[in-house]
Amino acid sequence: MKTVGIIGAGSFGITLVKILSRNVNVIIYSRNESVVKDINEKHIHMGNELRLNVKATTDIKEITKGCELLFAVVPSSNFRQMMKDFCPFLKPSHIMIQCTKGLDVSRICEEDWLNLNFKRDDVCTMTEVIRQESNVIRVGCLSGPNLAKEILSGQPAATVIASEFDEVIKLGQTVLSSKKFFAFGSHDLKAAEIAGAFKNIIAVASGILAGMGMGKNMQSLLITRGLREMISFGTSMGTSGAAYLGVAGIGDLIATATSEDSRNYTFGKRFASGEDFNHIMATSSEVVEGVRTLKIINQLAKNEKLNLPIVQVLYKVVYEGFDIQRGLEFLMNDSYAVDVDFL
Repeated sequence: MKTVGIIGAGSFGITLVKILSRNVNVIIYSRNESVVKDINEKHIHMGNELRLNVKATTDIKEITKGCELLFAVVPSSNFRQMMKDFCPFLKPSHIMIQCTKGLDVSRICEEDWLNLNFKRDDVCTMTEVIRQESNVIRVGCLSGPNLAKEILSGQPAATVIASEFDEVIKLGQTVLSSKKFFAFGSHDLKAAEIAGAFKNIIAVASGILAGMGMGKNMQSLLITRGLREMISFGTSMGTSGAAYLGVAGIGDLIATATSEDSRNYTFGKRFASGEDFNHIMATSSEVVEGVRTLKIINQLAKNEKLNLPIVQVLYKVVYEGFDIQRGLEFLMNDSYAVDVDFL
């Protein structure tokens, strides 16, 4: 594997470029011509200096022809359209590892979410979208506590490569591993994807607590009860509860729900301080996946009669103007008092 492709030039796309370029040549795809020009001519993007073995392109044919292994780092709302654009150029010999921590419901009109009785089968993970929109068979996902700013600053970190195929896991580990970055392997692909999406909701709630001036007692309570809801939702989607107790589950949840570098945590903190929802979304440097995922999972919980009190209260707070303090009081008086019920 001499050259690896990355689809998407956001902060985590560039983070992957920095990691991968230690081991292989990298081609990064972006639709933005100025981004491609800066990378190719100045070897810099978003303030990060890039190695000379990194090349950028706006040509889908070039990246798919030159790379057997592709990492897709595209927001969940754009993921299906990206796959439709790439489909004519993809072959069964390609391997695609998705790095998007969200869910897809693009087969349902977004404005109709609250009016449609959609079910589990209407909600897709990103690897399911890959298989639905292309002939790529060997797929995987990258998930785990991978805050881009920390990795770009040179701090050590680890991730999980999840796939049904051993060769995808081993290849992902080979091209990513370095002295400061380690990749674990997992065969529970769907659980890793669900964990990566769900933890963003809890990160939003954790940011709200921080914005309210709450301390570590409340933060730890939220994270542990949020883990319970993650497992409850994940098992309802047909995955193993044990899969959420590892790096891609509780590990990613802790990092995202406690760090100022988390865009979802930051959204919650700004929201609790009184900033307008639309203003926060418009001024966030990158997509806040947790806000969209909250809308999807809340509707699914409602239709499937799932007990997810944090999700349901948070939805009312973010989307319906429910008083934050009242929401917190409701959760603190939840009559469902069992501590651990998922083992």
